[in-house]
Amino acid sequence: MDLRSKQVTSFSFDVATVNAKGEIVNQEQRQVQSLTEDFGNGVTLDMVAIPGGTFTMGASEAECSSEDSERPLHQVTIQPFFMGKYHITQEQWQMVATFERVNCELDPDPSRFKTSDRPVETISWYEAVEFCDRLSKYTGRTYRLPSESEWEYACRANTTTPFHFGDTITTDLVNYNGVNTYGDSPKGKYRGETTPVGSFGVANAFGLYDMHGLLWEWCADHWHENYEGAPTDGSAWLNSRDRSRVVLRGGSWDFTPWFCRSAFRFHLEPDDKGNNIGFRVVQFPINLPHLSQS
Repeated sequence: MDLRSKQVTSFSFDVATVNAKGEIVNQEQRQVQSLTEDFGNGVTLDMVAIPGGTFTMGASEAECSSEDSERPLHQVTIQPFFMGKYHITQEQWQMVATFERVNCELDPDPSRFKTSDRPVETISWYEAVEFCDRLSKYTGRTYRLPSESEWEYACRANTTTPFHFGDTITTDLVNYNGVNTYGDSPKGKYRGETTPVGSFGVANAFGLYDMHGLLWEWCADHWHENYEGAPTDGSAWLNSRDRSRVVLRGGSWDFTPWFCRSAFRFHLEPDDKGNNIGFRVVQFPINLPHLSQS
């Protein structure tokens, strides 16, 4: 699909880096390309152009709180794609819930923490897939959940530290359970609920907001206990013996900081729901030649 015929524009955003104590030591402005999908009635979806590239997926044993499921470290090559700048919001969910059904019904108002600009939560993997299917049918473009490797690549945004912010995180920049700490960072806030998407005002170097904390994000892959035999081409890993569990990434508002690491892997059954689970979408393929490598 050639999205050069669509309205691809540039947007500017702030990127922050923190030191080992969670203090902001650098903040700068970046610019990337984005695409806005118009649902009508003033509801839009902002998608960020993610460049292709090769990265090291997983975490070494030296990374604090890393787990065996995050190994072995391996190289993965990712093709360019568009990814949601934010989690899917309640406003976006409510609009797509009115679109033609594909496989299942969608509750238009499933969330516990309700405002239109907060992320939708309390939705199952099946419902997230249904959202993507309805959106694909409505727009004529392919929307889906990210593969696990696409998610980690997009989260890292060319970083190799435990978080895209650096060696730790702070509740000044991320919504997580700050009663517990990671590394040398001090204790922070525990908000006890979701926050509006993008409300901390800083993104990673690819222009994505809230990749750490806020809500767990459903991915397309079935769960595997480690990366032995994992795909190296960015595709979803679907040949698991155990198809009853699927992958989530990113941590959430009620989880401690080590669960929010770029490499951390979580799993649930696909019909599980919770007020700490949401998702964001990707659009693929795209044809923007200058994005072939990051």
